[in-house]
Amino acid sequence: MIDVLQINPGLWMIFAGMVCALVPKGEAFAHIRKAFVIMVPIFAAFMIFQINSGQEVLAGKIELGGLSLTTLRIDSLSLVWGYLFCLISVLNGIYGFHEKCRITDSSALIYAGAAIAGVFAGDLLTLFLFWELTAISSVFLIWKGGERAYGAGIRYLAIHVLSGVILLAGAAIYGQSTGGDYSFNYIGVENPGGILILIAIGIKCGFPLMHMWMQDAYPKASITGTVILSAFTTKMAIYALARGYVGTDILIYIGAIMTCFPVFFAVIENDMRRVLAYSLNNQLGFMVCGIGIGTEMALNGVVGQVFVHVIFKSLLFMSMGAVLYRVGTTKASELGGLFRSMPITAVFCLIGAGSIAAFPLMAAFVTKSMIISSVVYAAEAQGSLWVIVGMLLFASAGVMEHSGIKVPYFTFFSHDSGRRVKEAPWNMLVAMGLASLLCIVVAFPFGGYQMLYDMMPYVVDYHPYTVDHVVFQFQLLFAAITSFCVLKRFGIYPAEKRAEILDADWSYRRLGMTIVSWISAMWTRLASGVKGLRAKLLDNLGQRLYQIFSPAGAMSDAAPSGLSALLTAGMLVLTLIIMYVVM
Repeated sequence: MIDVLQINPGLWMIFAGMVCALVPKGEAFAHIRKAFVIMVPIFAAFMIFQINSGQEVLAGKIELGGLSLTTLRIDSLSLVWGYLFCLISVLNGIYGFHEKCRITDSSALIYAGAAIAGVFAGDLLTLFLFWELTAISSVFLIWKGGERAYGAGIRYLAIHVLSGVILLAGAAIYGQSTGGDYSFNYIGVENPGGILILIAIGIKCGFPLMHMWMQDAYPKASITGTVILSAFTTKMAIYALARGYVGTDILIYIGAIMTCFPVFFAVIENDMRRVLAYSLNNQLGFMVCGIGIGTEMALNGVVGQVFVHVIFKSLLFMSMGAVLYRVGTTKASELGGLFRSMPITAVFCLIGAGSIAAFPLMAAFVTKSMIISSVVYAAEAQGSLWVIVGMLLFASAGVMEHSGIKVPYFTFFSHDSGRRVKEAPWNMLVAMGLASLLCIVVAFPFGGYQMLYDMMPYVVDYHPYTVDHVVFQFQLLFAAITSFCVLKRFGIYPAEKRAEILDADWSYRRLGMTIVSWISAMWTRLASGVKGLRAKLLDNLGQRLYQIFSPAGAMSDAAPSGLSALLTAGMLVLTLIIMYVVM
């Protein structure tokens, strides 16, 4: 008999997603399927609770082709991700309750289940399996965005399959260097396999120059698809970094760059969902930097930031999804004044904006400061990281500007676009309301944030509500607000323009296509020239042969039977040769 406590909880969701794909169409079946989508993550969370013993659990061992696989590993680190992914899956199910799409329901469950199974993987080969499954299952959420999303989905799938191939190659090399041990523990960059694995993780994590797939695909996905996509892939990659590369110095600098460069693109971007995609990359940078620092406080800050980030980032994408559902666009140039029509959605968006900006009493205030404080302590000890501290502070002010101010301001306030629409559907409001409540509860000074701290892998000795921290955070935030107001007042702030901002993807979407077009044109000209030369040569050759062998040709002057005699002689010679060989 199979012991259910030996089964990776993510597999239950993957199986449920396959079942969803087989549920017949129809209104009655759609409601059953939606209830299924909401209840299965709750069941998966219950199974995690049953398996968890307070100590590391290694189970689900499989012997395959001489390899020993550990398909289930639950400890203090993976446990947080497991519960978080189950929680956000429930919220996503509620948010998409109005959408009667079998593909979305099935893909969402398989995608979330693969992410849960991935963070509970005990070896690199099991991780690879679910790493690729997240890519294959999630691309359907992009393609449901419509005809314009097809190309983005293809690019998304290609880059993530490439990430999986690099991960597998790295795992193979790493396994050989360790004598066949593929356990997913600390890896480091001391051998080529570890470097390849880091590159594979960096693609999914959005390292600089590897990040374009987020801004390309997420804004083009379906309304519910973007919300679902924002929660799993990148956070699974952060988990892989936290598991395998703690204290890797290069991550400090990579993370700092990740926090800063999206600020400049988000300021001039017109599509609000793309602004949030840049903001997602910005927030991932704080986590990567904390993993690079590698102290207990830094890792606690990373875990806490991952937890709250999934909630408030989903909330912001939910609010923009509700706007897209009612208005049909999320372009800043076509929005404004929607607080009159969608006041509840506007309030929820403001809570998400305050949370991502780390306002006191809101989510990121009690987590992001742990990462920044860890960098400050490291700078004091080493005396060489003060530039990194400055970059993180700049990025904190920047996220206030583009996600804390720009998204709610240009969407719900600013100039009145004249649009008068209905408030978001009830299920969207319920999902946004629950996410908003969590953003406040986890930062509440009297016991709220302590519940979050109790989930962290190490004992927490940190108090966010000190006078110095509160005052400094208000100074930082109000400096960003003042800068925005001054720039708007004097007309310096970039205006909303109906244009697509190109990032590093210019290298293949503009420059690359130009090079390909030039090569294609050169090849066409070369082929045309070769074809003309060949035709000319054949024509000349045909004329020359005709002049020689035709009845009126030169051969006819020397041979009475002309061409017929020549062919007969040739056949005779061939027959004699064959007879000679055979006999």
